[in-house]
Amino acid sequence: MRAASRWKSASRSAHSAKAWDAPNARQSGKPHWPLFARGGVHLARDAPVGAAAAYRSGVVALLGLPNAGKSMLFNRLLGQKLAIVTPKPQTTRSRLLGIRTLEHAQLLFLDTPGLHEGKGELHASMQRASSAAVEDCDVALLLIDSTRGWEPAHGALAARLASLGRPWLVVGTKGDLPRPKRAVWPPREVRDGPPALLVSARSGAGIRALFSAILTHLPPGPPLRGSDELTDRPLRFLAGELVREAVFEQLREELPYAVAVEVDEYDETTRSDLVRIRANLLVRRRSQKSIVVGAGGERIRSIGIQARHEIERLVERKVHLDLWVKVEEDWAEQRRRIEALGYV
Repeated sequence: MRAASRWKSASRSAHSAKAWDAPNARQSGKPHWPLFARGGVHLARDAPVGAAAAYRSGVVALLGLPNAGKSMLFNRLLGQKLAIVTPKPQTTRSRLLGIRTLEHAQLLFLDTPGLHEGKGELHASMQRASSAAVEDCDVALLLIDSTRGWEPAHGALAARLASLGRPWLVVGTKGDLPRPKRAVWPPREVRDGPPALLVSARSGAGIRALFSAILTHLPPGPPLRGSDELTDRPLRFLAGELVREAVFEQLREELPYAVAVEVDEYDETTRSDLVRIRANLLVRRRSQKSIVVGAGGERIRSIGIQARHEIERLVERKVHLDLWVKVEEDWAEQRRRIEALGYV
């Protein structure tokens, strides 16, 4: 059985809708935001789906260490922002599926948490998500921060991919930085191995060559999902992630890692031009609650303003966002709780 077959939808996903009538929407190569409407995702297709016999499809996993630029590259490959991106490592807590439908291929990209050693159930959940992506993918992209170069953990991951017989590519990120800031490319360890490409998710340099390399290794087969699907995640999860992105950008040091976001209410039925969202920011100690709230509620208000702006870009409607901070000491140590929060 193909690794990608488990991702095939038997029927049209709840997160799909008619294709957005904008055939030139992606030709600029610049990231853009998807359009959302009640009932699911409106996605601009690159071109009509081709004949099944000439078609290629499969799962492409983005793997690597924390802060290697996986989420930013994931968004660039999709052509729009779906994954949250912050300067802090380990922002990504779960696998995120993003679907790109081209004229002769459909690519199911998996953004994954960075591979690292750590303790606790949340860490274990993140590592299970990355490990499952290795097993599920048809093609793997081993991302290497070009400013750091090859590290021992890359060797362990490369060995595992080789043992599974997965086609894989070495992808150097942050290729737009000046050469003195980058390590030698390609790394000595892979010069006799798989293709090694240098890209920049920020500028788009090298992305066309990366697409070509991926398509070369993608297995033949029909589309695995509807051509107008963008992801299998519901809008309430994506909204919660944008709240968490604001938390990571506005709180310092280790505090963002102690925060989870639980969306209690996502209501888009009351008014066609308004989405009402109520979310809880879960912290592990009372002292953390006071920091997140801030003096006179200033910090939580600032987080809400940033998150609301991003969510409005996502859903293209006005958003009423109501944030609360709650203490839940052991949320990060309970596997069922972590799964209920969507970090799987």
